[in-house]
Amino acid sequence: MHHNYLRRSLKAAWRDGRALVNQFRVSLLAFTILLCGGTLILRLFYTHPDTGQGLSWSTALHATFMFIFAESVLPFPDDLIVQILFFVAPPIGLAVIADGVLRFGIALFNIRERKEAWQMAIASTYRDHIVVCGLGRIGYRVVKALLRLEEEVIGIEYNADCTFLEEIRHMGVPVLLGDARQEEMLKQARVEQASAIVVCTQDDLTNLSIALDARDLNPAIKVVMRMFDAQLADKVRNGFGIHTAFSTSALAAPVFAAAATRAQIDHSLYVDDVLMNVARTTVQQGSALDGRTVADVEQELNISIILHKSTNAVDLHPAPEVTLRAGDRLIVFASLEALARLQEMSGERPCAPWREPERPRSRSWLARLFSRK
Repeated sequence: MHHNYLRRSLKAAWRDGRALVNQFRVSLLAFTILLCGGTLILRLFYTHPDTGQGLSWSTALHATFMFIFAESVLPFPDDLIVQILFFVAPPIGLAVIADGVLRFGIALFNIRERKEAWQMAIASTYRDHIVVCGLGRIGYRVVKALLRLEEEVIGIEYNADCTFLEEIRHMGVPVLLGDARQEEMLKQARVEQASAIVVCTQDDLTNLSIALDARDLNPAIKVVMRMFDAQLADKVRNGFGIHTAFSTSALAAPVFAAAATRAQIDHSLYVDDVLMNVARTTVQQGSALDGRTVADVEQELNISIILHKSTNAVDLHPAPEVTLRAGDRLIVFASLEALARLQEMSGERPCAPWREPERPRSRSWLARLFSRK
C-alpha cells in the first residue's frame, strides 16, 4: 500500500508539474531565451579587460544568471554588444521573474494553496476505482467502508463547506469539488476507467441524472444509487439495471459499499454486527471450482450455496454431493471476505459485472416513467 501511494504521488507530481509548466509557459520560455541568449553573447564576445581572455560556458552561464537578478560579477566590457547586454538583461530579467517565474516556483512547491489542482492531479492516476458522488453523512460512511474493503476511491462533492471533506482527504482519498451532473466532472474523476460509482446525494433526480451520465461514459460501470422513493427506485432498477439502496440510516453505508465492490452482490444485510451478502458467480472452465462438490466449496470457504443452476435444471437446495461444472451459475450467502475468495476460485474476471438479460433501452422511456401518476 505504501509503495502504491508513493508511486501515485510521484506520478501526480509529474502531471501537476506539466500542468504548471503549460500554465506559465510564456514566462518560462522568455526566461530560458534570456538565459541562453545572454550566455551565448558572453561566451562569444566578452573579453576580460584585465586578462584579455574570454569566458568559459559555465562562467558565461553563471554571469548571465546573476545579470538577470541585477547582480554583476564581471567588469564592465568594452564591446558594444556586451555593453547592451549589461544594460538590458537586468530590467528584462526582473520583469520576467516578477511576471511568471517566481509565481511558478511558489505554485510548484506550495501545494496547500493549490489544493484543488493537486486533488485533480492525484485523481488522474486512478484506474479500476470506485467514484462516490455526495460526501455527506452517508457518502462519508460509504468511503470509510470502501477503504476498509481495500478499494480505491475518488470523491465528488458540490458543497465546499461539507463537514467531512478534510477528514476524507486525510484518509488519502482525492476529493473533487464540483457538480457531478456535469460530464467534465465525471471525466475528471475518471469514470470511464472506474469499476463502480456510488451516487448518494440528497436528491433522487440528481442521483438518477448522475447515474445515467456515468453509464453513458462507461456502459460497463456498476452503479449503486441512493433513492428515497422506493417505487421509483424499482422502476429505475428494472428499466436500467441499476443497483439501488434506499435506507438513510447509518447502516446503509456498508451496504452501499458492498454493492459497489467487484463481487456481484445483489443484496446485503446485517446479522448482528456481521455484514452478509447474497451474490452470484459463474464457474469458469478450468477454475478451482470446476469439478468440486457443493460440500467441498461450502466447507472450504464457509459459505452457503442457496441456488445452483446447471444447463439442465435449477436447484434451490443443491445436495452436498452435487459436482460443479463449467458454466454453472451459483447464488451464495457469504461475507465479503468469503466472496473475494470465491470469486478468485471461480475464475471470473475481477471487473466483469453481472449483467441482466439485454433489454431494449430508450431515453423516451424516462419521459414515460415520470409521466405516470
